[in-house]
Amino acid sequence: MVQENIKKVEAKIQAACAGSGREPKDVRLIAVSKTKPVEMLQEAYDYGCRDFGENKVQELVDKYEQMPKDIRWHMIGHLQRNKVKYIVDKVYLIHSVDSLRLAEEISKEAVKKNIAVSILVEVNVAGEESKFGTTSEEAAALVEEISKLPNLAIKGLMTIAPYTDVPEENRPYFAKLKQISVDITRKNIDNVSMEELSMGMTGDYEVAITEGATCVRVGTGIFGERQYTTL
Repeated sequence: MVQENIKKVEAKIQAACAGSGREPKDVRLIAVSKTKPVEMLQEAYDYGCRDFGENKVQELVDKYEQMPKDIRWHMIGHLQRNKVKYIVDKVYLIHSVDSLRLAEEISKEAVKKNIAVSILVEVNVAGEESKFGTTSEEAAALVEEISKLPNLAIKGLMTIAPYTDVPEENRPYFAKLKQISVDITRKNIDNVSMEELSMGMTGDYEVAITEGATCVRVGTGIFGERQYTTL
């Protein structure tokens, strides 16, 4: 089932890219494996998936120990400062950096371990009270502040759009994140790249791709509905 689902998602990614003049190779599919057992992750891995997204530290650490070491782990959930030390040397990219204090903690742990950590700054473009992330207005200033910290590399931005049954409704939010990234790029800030735009999930990733997403986070579309009883 998992491999068939991935094929369907890949076909939709290719179609969205074709429709917007983009290359499929420029869109990274992140299999969001939160709450899923390693057997399902292994099925995706065997198909060829190497990018997996988790939103809980303990779950990421457990799976990191059990799965092959060539996997690129993405921390996509809200990250508490006291948990940073457990994952800072295990993740390929932290998508959810939403404050200077969190960035400072990541920087501190990265210096301790003598590693460079790649991060995205999370922007709450839709202004939802239930979501984390800096505001659209404060995003550039936050990026500038974080860019001064050692052992961090800002690779771009991330947003979580509102849940909707009509994907087209989220287009303005994706377009806005793209515009913010363009504005930040123009500032030529040292140690800052806007090469990554992490936006779009199972319900709306095709729209996100047409607005410039480079990372799409697909969970239900690959693994089916979440199974909260498995952990």
